[in-house]
Amino acid sequence: MEPVPDTFLTLLGPIYSQPDGAVRAIVELEPRVHHRNRLGSLHGGFLAAFADHAYFSAMVAVGRPAQASAVTVELSMQYMAAGRADHILRAQVELLGETGRLLFLRLTLAQDGRTIAASTATLRKAPEA
Repeated sequence: MEPVPDTFLTLLGPIYSQPDGAVRAIVELEPRVHHRNRLGSLHGGFLAAFADHAYFSAMVAVGRPAQASAVTVELSMQYMAAGRADHILRAQVELLGETGRLLFLRLTLAQDGRTIAASTATLRKAPEA
């Protein structure tokens, strides 16, 4: 999925997503050099931004395109290892549950099978068509 022009998402670059069951999706991105921090590893803010966007891409991938217009109410990140700008970044996203107004999700971020971060999020639903 190409980012909407002239938005913050253009800083992330193209994102690729596919369903992995009814409530799970895989979302991938190719990190770029400008996603690194001063130490040469992937910047934590970049990882959080990718995680946030991965939640919405996952909802579209599992057949809930209206939720691309949901909004993030809460997002938590746990960083476990340094990420590299020269390896594909893969998010495994899962919809844990939902209420009438909220979606509850979690994901892990990995490179080459090694988990580098995890996240949970609560999204305020957009109206379904």
